[in-house]
Amino acid sequence: MENDNVSGNKSVTLEDDISEGSVEMEPEAEICGDEEEHEKICIIDPDSEELDFNHSRLTKLENLEPLTQIKKLCFTWNLIKKIENLDSLTNLVELELRDNQITVIENLDALINLEVLDISFNRIKKIENLDNLLNLQKLFLSSNKISQIENISHLNNLTVLELGDNKIRKIENLNGLINLNSLYLGKNKISKIENIGHLINLQLLSLQNNRLIKIENLETLIKLDQLYLSENGLMCIEGLENCSKLTTLDLANNKIKSIENINHMEVLEEFWINNNQIEDWNAIEKIVENKKLQTVYLEHNPITRDPNYRRKIKLLLPWLNQLDATLCR
Repeated sequence: MENDNVSGNKSVTLEDDISEGSVEMEPEAEICGDEEEHEKICIIDPDSEELDFNHSRLTKLENLEPLTQIKKLCFTWNLIKKIENLDSLTNLVELELRDNQITVIENLDALINLEVLDISFNRIKKIENLDNLLNLQKLFLSSNKISQIENISHLNNLTVLELGDNKIRKIENLNGLINLNSLYLGKNKISKIENIGHLINLQLLSLQNNRLIKIENLETLIKLDQLYLSENGLMCIEGLENCSKLTTLDLANNKIKSIENINHMEVLEEFWINNNQIEDWNAIEKIVENKKLQTVYLEHNPITRDPNYRRKIKLLLPWLNQLDATLCR
């Protein structure tokens, strides 16, 4: 899943630990081949439900036909260029193809039971050919070359969408994603928060490292729990009146001069506003009412030049557990 710090990035390892004195199990599949040909998949147990081919130097998806019972396949960190030869895997629930050389999303029509699809860190330019994946719940497409959000509005069961680190300029075409609870769009070229008002179940929104200059159009997102807007061009805190359930608010690396409009966030626990332009101590008094605050980042603001900065903050906010990178004592 974005880091945006919050990214949908993940790695899965299915290797069994062999403890001392235990019987070594026969592998369910292995990589075979020699120096003169590319590595190939050799299936040993066709009834396997989970297989991991991570870091196997594979260049092609092949020889998978016997795996009619397979539910989870991992091909992270290989040299695969094409999605193919998956038609027999109708029971597949999770497919991981992160960190390969794939250029096109294709040949997935038979995977009608797929719930998790990860094709992050590839060379994909277009979201397409997901028509039959109606059971998809998590879609990870970060770190590709995608320029437009499209062809996913039919994925009504989607709960997590990761599109960080692409070339997207506009938030659009999310109309049918009524169950979405996590949306990662960090490290793109988005200049406006828009077209997400219908995502009323959204709990996490990440728009870090974009081109935003205003916080807006969040009025209907009353379930929002985490909001990440660091590394933009924001100049003030606004448009969060209905976001009273936020526990994490990240506004670091912007151009904000004052802390305001957050005292209604009674459950706010983490507030990151480091690397901004806050220089008035009156701004700190604006968060005195946020009694649930556990962590506050204020470093690299003009206010922190005060030699008594930490002592003053602790007096104003004695309930803090952490100020900047240091625990409070």
